Amino acid sequence: MSLHYIWFFFFIVAFATACVQWVMTGDSTIFKTVTDGIFKSASDSVDISFKLIGVMTLFLGFMGIGEKAGAIRFVSRWVEPFFSRLFPEVPHRHPAFGHMMMNFSANLLGLDNAATPFGLKAMESLQSLNPDKDRASNAQIMFLALHASGLTLIPISIIAMRAAVIPPAANPTDIFIPCMITTLVATLAALVIVSLRQKINLLQPVVLTWILCIAAGVGGLITFLKTSFDQEGIATFSTALSNGLILLIFLVFLLGGFYKKINLFESFVDGAKGGFEVAIKIIPYLVAMLVAIGALRSSGVFDHLVSGMQAIIAGIGWDTQFVSALPTALMKPLSGSGARAMMIDTMNTYGADSFAGRLSAIFQGTSDTTFYVVAVYFGSVGVKNTRYAIPSMLLADLVGILTAILMAYLFFGSI
Repeated sequence: MSLHYIWFFFFIVAFATACVQWVMTGDSTIFKTVTDGIFKSASDSVDISFKLIGVMTLFLGFMGIGEKAGAIRFVSRWVEPFFSRLFPEVPHRHPAFGHMMMNFSANLLGLDNAATPFGLKAMESLQSLNPDKDRASNAQIMFLALHASGLTLIPISIIAMRAAVIPPAANPTDIFIPCMITTLVATLAALVIVSLRQKINLLQPVVLTWILCIAAGVGGLITFLKTSFDQEGIATFSTALSNGLILLIFLVFLLGGFYKKINLFESFVDGAKGGFEVAIKIIPYLVAMLVAIGALRSSGVFDHLVSGMQAIIAGIGWDTQFVSALPTALMKPLSGSGARAMMIDTMNTYGADSFAGRLSAIFQGTSDTTFYVVAVYFGSVGVKNTRYAIPSMLLADLVGILTAILMAYLFFGSI
């Protein structure tokens, strides 16, 4: 699937919705609202790109040291028995295995600042193996689907927001286990969906062993945190773990480089040069995608979707309390900041401890922002034909949404 079809569709739907509202209400200010949304999105996308420069430069600088010190090759050898089954096109001991593992590890620990540079480096490594530079390879699609599924152990930012709203949640961490289960299911869904399309056998002993070990590790961490800490302790432990691991990665790379007797400063500078280039390169792709999303959001499409769904579900006779949280779920694939705003608005409107407030928090913690990820990652390497990447990622998002609703009813409601 080419991005230009999606881009065109977003604009057409936004403009058509604005015109219908104008005809029905006679209020022409809707056009100003859409225009303002477009210009704001354009400005925000450039701000995002420039904010990435410092982070990209820092992490790619240390990545340059790690590569010359052999740390990336070491990680590649460690994960290759598993990754070689999921990425059969990637040659034996290729650095892409190490880059992808660094990205997945950063995502798992909620290290957003580290995940993006590692992920862009992984995409660059996979692009070097891609025979058709304009068309996404199977390995790139698998990597991006797993990345966008957003497997995260501790949703610390969501817990912090639940504690910060007024009035705050009585127990901000009560969404921890539902979030963890939901994001794990979404990641497994992404793995299965892409594997079926690429005819990858997931029933191989090595693959099953890794998946079961990951699931057991997640379950063990959940049990440890819930039995060892109160809500304040979980937040403190999460922050210490995340920041400590970033510093540990830097330290290991530096010590490895010193041991191998490489020039640490020059290696850092050589790696850091790519950070600025990548951040600038993605600006056109990011502006194009976020402007279309801004038009869609400001035209009121989501309000009409939610109202229509509420009427349909009520007509069927089903419980409708989950519908109030749907704006967060609908916004999540399109805009991370937009979904965050929707979550906060839902908590402010219904209360952080309401069913809708808790469900919106689970939605926010289930996956990454699909269209942002597609624009940034494919844009960074110039891939224009994304093939089946977006449908696969959106289907995994849908599995995550349905799982989130089920978890909310199991933990906070009745079914």
